[in-house]
Amino acid sequence: MSDKTPQKTVFKVIFLNQGKVYEVYAKEIAQSGMFGFIEIEGFIFGEKSAVVIDPSEERLKDEFNDVKRTYIPMHSIVRIDEVEKEGTAKISSIEGGSNQVVGFPGTFYNKPKTPNSDS
Repeated sequence: MSDKTPQKTVFKVIFLNQGKVYEVYAKEIAQSGMFGFIEIEGFIFGEKSAVVIDPSEERLKDEFNDVKRTYIPMHSIVRIDEVEKEGTAKISSIEGGSNQVVGFPGTFYNKPKTPNSDS
């Protein structure tokens, strides 16, 4: 017999939202019934007894305070990791980026040049 207790599964999900990088920890993730979305449920935040409080984690706690489950578009997901234990949830700026909306990666349409009538 094994004396080990079953480990709880923890997922670290990194996604983009309004020009920021969100890093959250959750108990469950799944492909949503809504096409093109990832479902995140059971958010995990740091201990309330911590002496040092991270302002970005507090913003996340406020944002997801009463959220039972959230749906993130697949194209916003940067990475999903199964980890041993939760870390500090945070919001950070995109390195070298701005607060402007970033377009979905892909080919861009270039308008064909029209011949100049002056030549």
